[in-house]
Amino acid sequence: MLFALVTFTISLLITFPFFIIIGYKDSGKARSIIWLIVHNWAKGWMWFVGMGVKVSGHFPRGQKFVIVANHISYIDAINLYASIPDYFRTLAKKEMVRVPIFGFVYKQVAILVDRSSPESRAKSMRLMWRQIKRECCIAVFPEGTFNQTEETMKSFYDGAFRLAIQAQTPILPLLFPDTVHRWHFSGWWKLWPGKNRAIFLEPISVEGMTLENVVELRERVKEIMSEALRQL
Repeated sequence: MLFALVTFTISLLITFPFFIIIGYKDSGKARSIIWLIVHNWAKGWMWFVGMGVKVSGHFPRGQKFVIVANHISYIDAINLYASIPDYFRTLAKKEMVRVPIFGFVYKQVAILVDRSSPESRAKSMRLMWRQIKRECCIAVFPEGTFNQTEETMKSFYDGAFRLAIQAQTPILPLLFPDTVHRWHFSGWWKLWPGKNRAIFLEPISVEGMTLENVVELRERVKEIMSEALRQL
């Protein structure tokens, strides 16, 4: 555990000056370069601490998706960057920016939201729509927070599915079946090396759907992901 935390901190400190220099210019090009650095850093660090990500399934390169992943571990956010091979931005709680160093890096590649504020939620939805139309994929944890229930997945928020329908962009489910065993949500010290899979399922079309279909789409995606996790 100590080894992982030390290497995490040192590697972030080494790359931090690059993030400051590149992040000075708020543009799609700058964000995509920062994403590339984070992508390779995440893959390298996960491998270095014995949790290298093994990706399976098909990610159609060069296409736009609303990527939805299950959320049960502290390591899930890093897994996103290690496993998704194309530039994307993710929706993240604004509290993440308070984490020293990591918070500064995260806000360069994430769209921040205060879930307690209707205005913030509406603004984040507009930003995500603009990003997916003009720039890149969007990744969301539709459960919102760690799944601490007895169910395979907890209930989903509507946001990712509303975005997919409004932007007429397919949903791409992504599963992390092992991260709960790599870094358990019950304690920041419960980190352990081992198998770490990232599994892309088949894209789910939203063609022709309207906002009246949000709940139907949400429940369909949840069932597909839950069933796949049960089988795994």
